[in-house]
Amino acid sequence: MIFSFSRQHRLSGSQNFTRVFQKGRRSADHFFTVLYVANDTDCPRLGFAISRKRVSKATVRNRLRRLVRESFRHNRQTLANVDIVVMAREKAPAASNPELRESIEQHWLRLHAAMADNKK
Repeated sequence: MIFSFSRQHRLSGSQNFTRVFQKGRRSADHFFTVLYVANDTDCPRLGFAISRKRVSKATVRNRLRRLVRESFRHNRQTLANVDIVVMAREKAPAASNPELRESIEQHWLRLHAAMADNKK
């Protein structure tokens, strides 16, 4: 089942990003760094911090965002109520789409496991 990426699932506002950067936990690999912190809403929210310094071409930044958004849509039912910020690393622009999909799927699994541990 495919869901849309509605406004309620978008992380927006500098105060929300600041909270994730200051209080968030981290999951990192060769392609992405994912920061996350529990929120008080009833759904997970996704935001991006993909800099031009790391990924110079806008088309590549957009490709990375599209891949992550698609994966988020498919997995958000299993994610806890968290605010998530995804950042691209140096190797992300050269990676293939299947490599990037596998990477972000692993981040969702780590996030799910970490949030399940917090509930115990």
